[in-house]
Amino acid sequence: MNMFKKEEGEIKEGETETIIGPSVKVEGDFHGEGSVVVEGQVSGTLRTNQNLRIGANAKIKADIQAANVLIAGEVRGNLQIKEKAELKSTAKVTGDITTKVISIETGAVLNGKCTSGNGIGEVKESPKPKIRNNRNNNLKKEEF
Repeated sequence: MNMFKKEEGEIKEGETETIIGPSVKVEGDFHGEGSVVVEGQVSGTLRTNQNLRIGANAKIKADIQAANVLIAGEVRGNLQIKEKAELKSTAKVTGDITTKVISIETGAVLNGKCTSGNGIGEVKESPKPKIRNNRNNNLKKEEF
């Protein structure tokens, strides 16, 4: 799934709210509400509530948070993606990825840990220990 094609229910490139062009260098914290395309350089943190596309010539040295990400360029940093992370064949990622779904094309490079699947990011309650009575009516935790 290409998250930037309209027929698949995602945004078109023309509907992108912010474009960081190839001659632009951003340093610091970048926070956006809409979809973002990066063709230049970003250092610091990069966060959007929508889709993020990192172009083939982009160089990112930042921790990233987004709903979806498509990476064709170079990323150094950890990624927390709510839905889908897509690494194109030209992608070079050094860092850990946490996402529900990941797609990695042949030729992409990933140096880091990848955690994926449903329930990622959800807090699960730990089970409570079972308590049973012994012969002397003393309560003891059941051993597992």
